[in-house]
Amino acid sequence: MTDGKQSDIKIFLVDDHQSVREGMRSYLTSRSIAVVGEASDAPEALRKLKKLSPDVIVLDVNLPSMEGWELARRLRRLAPKAGILAFSIHSSEEYVIRMARCGARGYVTKDQPTAELLAAIKQVARGGLCFPAGITDALLAAAPKSSLNQPDSVSLTSRELGVLTLLAEGFSNKGVAAKLGIGVRTAETHREHILRKLNIRTVAGLTKYAIRHGLTSIK
Repeated sequence: MTDGKQSDIKIFLVDDHQSVREGMRSYLTSRSIAVVGEASDAPEALRKLKKLSPDVIVLDVNLPSMEGWELARRLRRLAPKAGILAFSIHSSEEYVIRMARCGARGYVTKDQPTAELLAAIKQVARGGLCFPAGITDALLAAAPKSSLNQPDSVSLTSRELGVLTLLAEGFSNKGVAAKLGIGVRTAETHREHILRKLNIRTVAGLTKYAIRHGLTSIK
């Protein structure tokens, strides 16, 4: 549920599967995220981006006409202020590192819950980074220095952002677990990690953090 207000976040979707784009567009617009453009391949993406000013580019890593990391480089040159969020079926560190080296500010796999995709988009839109759990120092070193200049940019993983968003919206540990398809104990562990990373002691504090950083629409 949203509060009925239009989000300031503008998204450009790049994926060669129309059904994927349609699904993402439907989900994001229902959360008051503005999808300002779509493309099914690299040439179309490069052509359309010249006329758009998105906050976040959700980019499929596997496109038929050009590798995702090469397209990421070109998109960054055309729209240096837009954050690139890689969206892929691949979860291997090799893919994550390649995208980070080419300027991606986040990486979400297509089997992750949509709540985590939404949380990652909001994180990238506000200038942060959002990479998978277990990210290594080498991966962080691979990202452009300009991507690391935000104090909160590397605080939370995509899964932790999803947990934080749900906690802020009033879900219990059991509710978070059910929503994300994880164990209750795992949800509790994520909550403790989030509290420690952000130096926050209470769920009320997490809720204030989520509201302040645009991770939830509640007031």
